[in-house]
This record gives sequence, structure tokens and C-alpha cells, in this order.
Amino acid sequence: MSGDNLRRDTVLVVDDEPDSLRFLTDALEGAGITVLVAISGGAALDLLEHVVPDLILMDAVMPGIDGFAATRQIKARSQLSHVPVMFMTGLTESEHVIEGFEAGGVDYLRKPVNVHELLARVRVHLGNARAMQASATGLDATGRLMMSVDPQGGCLWCTPLAERAILRVSPEWSREERQLPDAIRLPLLRVLARNATGASVRIEQGESALELVVIAQYRDSEVLIRLNELNPKADVSQLQLKLGLTDREAEVLLWISYGKSNGMISEVLAISPRTVQKHLERIYEKLGVETRAAAAAVAIKVLGT
Repeated sequence: MSGDNLRRDTVLVVDDEPDSLRFLTDALEGAGITVLVAISGGAALDLLEHVVPDLILMDAVMPGIDGFAATRQIKARSQLSHVPVMFMTGLTESEHVIEGFEAGGVDYLRKPVNVHELLARVRVHLGNARAMQASATGLDATGRLMMSVDPQGGCLWCTPLAERAILRVSPEWSREERQLPDAIRLPLLRVLARNATGASVRIEQGESALELVVIAQYRDSEVLIRLNELNPKADVSQLQLKLGLTDREAEVLLWISYGKSNGMISEVLAISPRTVQKHLERIYEKLGVETRAAAAAVAIKVLGT
């Protein structure tokens, strides 16, 4: 495939200074990047109604809607919240650095901008954004119930199955709303306050429940959450029927698919961790797999059909 057919990265440059715009545009286009231009925060917001760039270079101080206010509005839009924003600020404006991060920026450049530093940082953040997007797409394809949230309980992105699980709890919710419904957000805030990987909370729904589990934290602004739809009785029956497992093997496999350790499973099922491991070895043999992750993937596929 020729270079002309490959998709070029697109960067939106927002700056009210003509000389700065010209310099940034020349530097980025010289590196093979497509450049969009806006001369104010308001103009940038208007442009973003029609196009989603791969990265935004935002001048911090501009008349009217400044870079901080514009970025807060950008991050409030679900279709734009994943786009990295790099701030540009003058050498004497160090207080703006903190404000930029608080508004949702991922990095900042000091003016006057060094072209080599500019291109190096742009490439890093474009690469990070592509990796995050690829991860989200991969999770969609594998049928995972995953979402990414900010510390206030705002949804940054979620897989389609996670969206459906949320809608089963709060049918009135829309993915376009960045804020999660209170029925999920309030329990989630309690678990986020624990600041611990693996921390979890259950939202009871009759005989079933939705479990939220903290998987990882990226920087201070993004937390990865796994959602488990718990309906042990029905799911165990399905695993038994479709995979030819005993009742206990199906129970062990189910909790493995929920991401639980052998220790946690032993507590739930009131059996020893050694017994859990023996059941797990028989599960591997029956499913023709060799790892815990592979067994969990089989269970997730069966329960999703």
C-alpha cells in the first residue's frame, strides 16, 4: 500500500497568533501531519462539531473562550473525550500548567516552541491515543464488559456490552451523557475512593447483580473498570449444559470468568484453594486449554451467546 493511501494523523492547532499558527502548521505539515486551524476556543468548538482530530494543540490564553474553558467543553463531549489535548503556554505562565492538566490536558509546551520537542511530544501522544483506541476496539471485539471513567464517575468510553449492562440498570441513560447514572455512579465513587486495584462493589438487581471492579489506573484522570453481570445460578447451568462440566467445575469456571482469584473462589464456594486448583486442572483438560485466561475466554463466549 502506498503512503498516499495510508491515513495521515490530523492535528487541530488552536492559537490566536498568526505567526505562531504559521510556525506550527509548517512544522507539523513538514512531518507529514494534516493540520486544521482555529484562531479561538469558540472556533475550535465549532469545527469539532464536524471533525474529530487525532490530537489538539491548544493555546492556553486567548480572548473569549480561552484554552482551558474550550478543553473542558471538549472533554465533556463523549465523542471527543478521548482526543489528547496538549497546551501551549508562555515561559512566565507556570500557573497555567496546573490549570491545563486540571482541564483535561495531557501535556504542555513552553512558548516559544522548540520544533524538535514539539514533534517528539506530538508523536508520543498520537501513539498513545492510537494504542488506547486499539485497546478499546479489541475489547469490543472480544465481548468484554469494560469502561473507562474519570475520578468523578464520568464515563470516558465503554464497550457495547458494558453499555447494555448499564442500560439494564438505568434504561433512561444515554451513552452521549458523560456522567453515569446515579445508580452506578454513586457506588462507583465509593469504590474509587478506596484507591485500590481489585476493589469492587455490587449493584443488586433481584436475583442478579452488576459488579464493578477496578482493573487499572492511568495517570490521575482515568480508571479502567470491568463490569461483571452476576447471575450465578443461570450461568452455572449454561456452562454445565454447553461445556459438559460438573456443577462444581462450572461454578469454578464461572467465577474465573468474573476475574476472581483462587483465594476469592475458595471463599465464595467454601472449598480450599487446593480444591479450586484441582477443579481448574480438570476444566483445562475438558476445554482443551492451558491457561486461566483461555478458560475464562471460553466461558465468556458461551455466556455471551
